[in-house]
Amino acid sequence: MKSFTRKIALAAALSAVVVPAIAISQDVGITAVVRNDVRVTSPANPVLHRAKVRERIAIGNDIVTGKSSMTQLLLLDKTSFTVGANARVRIDRFVFDPASDASSVSASVAKGAFRFMSGRALKKGREGSSIKTPVASIGIRGTIVEGVVGEDAIDIARREGVIDRNTTVDPETASLIVLRGPGRNAQGVQRGAIDVTVGDQVIPLEDAGLALFVPGPGQAPVGPFMLSQRGISSLRDLLGVRPIPGEDRTFERDPTTDQQFACDGGGQSQGRVCLGVD
Repeated sequence: MKSFTRKIALAAALSAVVVPAIAISQDVGITAVVRNDVRVTSPANPVLHRAKVRERIAIGNDIVTGKSSMTQLLLLDKTSFTVGANARVRIDRFVFDPASDASSVSASVAKGAFRFMSGRALKKGREGSSIKTPVASIGIRGTIVEGVVGEDAIDIARREGVIDRNTTVDPETASLIVLRGPGRNAQGVQRGAIDVTVGDQVIPLEDAGLALFVPGPGQAPVGPFMLSQRGISSLRDLLGVRPIPGEDRTFERDPTTDQQFACDGGGQSQGRVCLGVD
């Protein structure tokens, strides 16, 4: 009888931990910034449509951007996912347990530029997130990673001198991936790193600024190499993260969103989005 009672108690304890994470994982976040031509599918509208600021995004929704366009997604664990121009992105998996501050995000980038900045896990080191491009899988351990898929990746790699005009490349799937930090020498924050899997190779990037280029399916990766300031600036331009005076609206408060993003009762607005105080 005592054994049966213990089993019931254990089951109850497990359900208390798992159920909240599953419930929260359906709505993964919102569009915190929308610039120009951004189209999404959403829980409220499964047909691809023009995105609005504060529109909710769920697992499996598509995010598509046009020329000179970008969006920034703010996820429930405070992860920031910026999608640059001419991109197509999808959140494939999201699990977040607020009680333990553990989270895991999986996304796929079919084309275009992206920046993934870990949220709470950046400080607490409890993350096992990943991003897939057509030719690589990026395992993320609490850090900031940027990349681009397509012809822009090839252009940057050529300017960096790591490939030449004779290198065989696929303009649809070629991927450039860079660790932006914090790396292993970071002070005062959790050390971050990424592991890039290409075929049966796993290439760790542990120093901020290290990059890897994958020319196409079945091809060997090039690098790691240190991305120049010019290369970093090119990625920044593709991401469209520089604010446009008079065009970018500040993030507007919404009680429901504030509650989900820990912005009520002690939260404070930091720039464009509302972040809770830890």
